Amino acid sequence: MASQNLINLVDTAMVGTLGDSALAAVGLASFVNFMAVSFMMGMSSGVQATCARWKGAGRNGEIALPLNGGLLLALVVCIPLTVVLYLATPAILAALAPDPAVAAVGTDYLQLRLLGMTAVGMNFSFRGYWNAMNMSRLYMATLIAMHLSAIALNWVLIFGNLGAPAMGARGAGLSNAISVWVGLGVYLALAWHYGRREGFLARLPSRETMRNLFMISLPAGLQQLLFASGMLALFAILARVGTAEVAAGNVLINVMLVTILPSIGFGLAAATLVGQSLGAGNAAEAYAWGWRVARFAAVFVAILALPAVLVPDLVLQPFLHDAATRELAVWPLRIAALFAPLECVAAVLMNAHLGAGSSRTVLAVSVATQWGAFLPVAWLLGPVLGFGMLAIWMAQAGYRMLNLTLFSWSWRSRGWAAVRL
Repeated sequence: MASQNLINLVDTAMVGTLGDSALAAVGLASFVNFMAVSFMMGMSSGVQATCARWKGAGRNGEIALPLNGGLLLALVVCIPLTVVLYLATPAILAALAPDPAVAAVGTDYLQLRLLGMTAVGMNFSFRGYWNAMNMSRLYMATLIAMHLSAIALNWVLIFGNLGAPAMGARGAGLSNAISVWVGLGVYLALAWHYGRREGFLARLPSRETMRNLFMISLPAGLQQLLFASGMLALFAILARVGTAEVAAGNVLINVMLVTILPSIGFGLAAATLVGQSLGAGNAAEAYAWGWRVARFAAVFVAILALPAVLVPDLVLQPFLHDAATRELAVWPLRIAALFAPLECVAAVLMNAHLGAGSSRTVLAVSVATQWGAFLPVAWLLGPVLGFGMLAIWMAQAGYRMLNLTLFSWSWRSRGWAAVRL
């Protein structure tokens, strides 16, 4: 998961050389894209929870059947959605970005990046399967292949190297789209080699399994969709404050992904361990895994976040070349880094709930804290009262702590142990 942030940082650094408008455009468009694929991220949770439970129960020879179902659902959902969003992109960016230059660049970038959405949806199902099978090394190797290809293509297409046209931000969108199809090809080859004995592409799961997969995935998918929509709403709020704030916000989120994505990685590990323990009939062990992983992850993330606390200006310099824009981001970055270990615990416990199949709890907590609390406060503090970006990031820290409190309480209540798959 840490390697997944590499392409975000490289995109941000390369596009940042094109100016604040390009950086703001790519930031807005990236979160529209994130929203577009977010439901399929939830499908990954359903595949992982089901496969892990079956592995714990010893259902050898059929553990890959939920993966087959997830791949089919990705095709059914993503192909028509790609067409609709591609056509709607100009209107979406015009509504989100008051600056016409930002909207124009963002439209070009997003339309090209959307061409990879079907591959992204299928890739998330593979991620759930590899994690459930304790084979996350294959997921990591595929991500590295994807990111290296994206970085190389960025260098060629953004700046026009090796005789290619200099496409600017459009080149970054096209690079991302090509790289996820490269990743899908790698996943298919690996699954054909490692997954055939578990039923990969042998047949679809039963109607009951497909129903259970959908019922787990739907709340998780809606949670991811609403979370991504909330991040997009945050960028729209920042756009009402100023273009520099959007550019700074884009960099802040991508820099903090250095800590957030490893948190999710630990969370995926917790989801697998919880699911396998429940499949083996050991709810007490499943409960213990949630806290064990959370403690280890918090220490790991605290170490990662130290540079952002101690020398935030140095961390921001490769990405924000305008001194005034960089100054906007210094204290928000420091605040986010200080709260990162606690946010990490919340991310682990959230994914542990998903591993148990308790996706409705995740949906309820996430929507209530983000849409019910954080976004209204951010709108009030930013565009309405004019307190600026620092106040918005302080409110975000409060929202993360509310998340932690609710997920901790829910994990201790152990209601998730009663979910049947």
